[in-house]
Amino acid sequence: MGVKPVVVRSINDPGAQRCVDILRAGGLFGWVECRRDPEDAHGWRPLAPPTMGFDTSAAALSAAKAATGWMTP
Repeated sequence: MGVKPVVVRSINDPGAQRCVDILRAGGLFGWVECRRDPEDAHGWRPLAPPTMGFDTSAAALSAAKAATGWMTP
């Protein structure tokens, strides 16, 4: 079984409807984009599986900015 990722940073969009979590697991970093619907009490839902394999949190953040349309490059 793999190591469960831990959120080390969370960045919300201005409307707090989407977020990117920067993750760390087993010495590597990654990111996942999530969204939430105000009318749904479930909370945040990932839009896709996490993208892992970065050596630093800065590299994971840079990749997330390049992949999402709402984050400032």
